Amino acid sequence: MTTIAIFDMEWTAWEGSMARQWQGPGEAKEIVQIGAVRLADTPELEELAALNVVIRPHLNPVLSQYFKDLTGITQRQVDETNETFTDALDRLRNLFDGANRIWSFGGDETTLALNCEMNGIDMPFADTLFDDARVVVARHIGADISTLESGSLPDVMGFPRLGNAHDALGDSRCIAEAFRIMRRDGAF
Repeated sequence: MTTIAIFDMEWTAWEGSMARQWQGPGEAKEIVQIGAVRLADTPELEELAALNVVIRPHLNPVLSQYFKDLTGITQRQVDETNETFTDALDRLRNLFDGANRIWSFGGDETTLALNCEMNGIDMPFADTLFDDARVVVARHIGADISTLESGSLPDVMGFPRLGNAHDALGDSRCIAEAFRIMRRDGAF
C-alpha cells in the first residue's frame, strides 16, 4: 500500500523571535514537539499511524511564557519527558518508513535538518521526499500563502477543529483533513 506522511513541529520561541529570525541572544529553533500522521494514499486518506512526542530542549530547557501560551505545552510536560531528540527522530523515521511523500506546512524539514545539525546527527531524510502543503492548500482555496497557517484550516475550509492550533499532532491532522477535502474536490 502506498502511503504519505504529514508532520508538524513546535520549536522554542519568544516574543518577536520569528521577526528576528531567531537571531536574538540565546535564541535557537529547538524542537519541543513533533506530531505526525501516516495516511493510506487512497481516496479516503485513512490515518494508519500517528506520532505525538514532546522533547526537552537542551539549549533552552526553560520554555518562554510566549511559547507556553502559544502551544499549550507546559514546563512540567517538558521537564517530565525522557524523550531525547535522537529518540524522537527514530520514532519519526519509523512513522515515515515507506511513505512516498512527506508533507509539512511551510517547510518544517528545514528546522528538522537544523536540529539534526545541532545534535550532531545526519539528516536521515532526502530533501526530495518533502513537499510544502501550504502551497497546494493556498492554491486550492485561493488564500494568501503568507498568512495561511495549518491551525486556521478548520476555519477557512469549514471542518471541525482537530486539536488546538499550534499543537503539532492537531495541526498535522488539520492538514490531512484539508487534503481529504481537496481529494473529494478532485484537486489532490
